[in-house]
Amino acid sequence: MKEKHNRKIIYLAGFLFSIPIALVSYINSSFLGTFLDSKYISIIYIIASILTILGLLKMPKILKRLGNRITILLSLFIIFISLTLLALENNVFTIIIAFILYFISLNYILSSLDVFLEDFSPKTSTGSLRGFYLMIINFAWIIAQIISSSIINKNNFSNIYLLGAGFIILVAIIFIFFLRDFKDPEYKKFYILKTIKSFSQNKNILKIYFSNFILQFFYVWMIIYTPIYLNQYINFSWEKIGIIFSIMLLPFILLDFPLGKLSDKIGEKKMLIIGFSIITLSVIAIPLIKESIFWLWATILFATRVGAATIETMNESYFFKEITKENADEIIFFRNASSLSYVLAPLLAIPILVLVPSFEYLFFVLAVILLIGFLISLKIKDVK
Repeated sequence: MKEKHNRKIIYLAGFLFSIPIALVSYINSSFLGTFLDSKYISIIYIIASILTILGLLKMPKILKRLGNRITILLSLFIIFISLTLLALENNVFTIIIAFILYFISLNYILSSLDVFLEDFSPKTSTGSLRGFYLMIINFAWIIAQIISSSIINKNNFSNIYLLGAGFIILVAIIFIFFLRDFKDPEYKKFYILKTIKSFSQNKNILKIYFSNFILQFFYVWMIIYTPIYLNQYINFSWEKIGIIFSIMLLPFILLDFPLGKLSDKIGEKKMLIIGFSIITLSVIAIPLIKESIFWLWATILFATRVGAATIETMNESYFFKEITKENADEIIFFRNASSLSYVLAPLLAIPILVLVPSFEYLFFVLAVILLIGFLISLKIKDVK
C-alpha cells in the first residue's frame, strides 16, 4: 500500500513538473530568436546539451552525497530562478546562462523521477506503470499547450515563463513535505566506459538505446524547428499553433497506458515496428503540405505523435524491464540520449539550413533518420 501511495506522489509530481516544461519547450527557440540569429539558437542548444551530458555523468556521485530527494529540491530551485530570469531579464548574456541552467536542471529532475518511480514499481507490471506515468505526463503537455495558446500575445513570452516558475513551486512543496523516508539505493559510481561496454554487451539494450536516441532526435528536431516553420513559413498565429499542438499531443494520453499494458502481454518488437512506420510516413508528409489548412496540419502532426507515443512506451517498457533501481548509471546513460540529441540535431541542421535553400528539407532529413529506427526495430528481440 505504501508503495502504491508513493507512486501516486511521483505521478502528481511528474504531472505538475511537466506543465512548466511543456509550457516553455515549444517557445524556447522562438524566444531565443528575439535576441539571437537562428543559427546561434542551434549553438546555444548544443552548448546546453554538452554541459548537461557532463553534468549527468556526475549525477551518481551527487545522488550518493545528497540523496535523490535533496537533489530534486536543489534542481527545482535552480529551475525556478532560471525561469524567473528568462521572464524578467533583457540582457542576452543573462538569458543564455539562465536557459543553460534550466536545461541542465531539467534533465537532472527527469532522471531523479525515474529513480523514484523505479523504486516504487514492481517488475511484473513495468509496462503498464510506465505507460500510465507517460500518459499523466503527456496529459500535462496538452493542458500546457492550451494554456500557452491563450496567454501568449505578440511574441511576449514573459507570462509563460512566470507561470512555469509558479508550477515549479508546487512541485517543490511536494518534495519538501513528502517522501522524507525514501531510502536511496546504493548508487554505483558512474564509469562511462564501463557503462558503454555494458550496453554494447547487451545487444538488445543497445538497440533500444538507439531506438530511444532516434525518438529523442525526432522530439528535438520538432521542438526546435516545427514552431518556427509553422509560424514563419506556413503563417499560423501562435494561438492556432497552440491549439494544433494540443491536438497533436492527444495520442500520448490516449495510447500510452493501453500500449503499456499491451507490451506486458505481447512484448515490444511488433509495436516498435508499427510506431516507426507511422512516424516516418507522417513526417515525410510535412514538407509536402504548402497551405495553412488548420485541420490538415493538426491531422498530420497528430499522426506523428501516434507513432511517437507507440515508440516511447515500448522503449520505456523494454528498458526498465531490463534494469533495476540500483542501475542509476544506466538510467542516466539512457536519459542522456535526449541531451545527446540536442547536440547532434542542431549540428546536423545548421549545414542544412545554410546549404539548402528551403527550410522544409529539414523534415525529409528527419524522415531518413526515422527510417533507421524502423530498421533497428526489426532486429530487437522481445524481453522474455
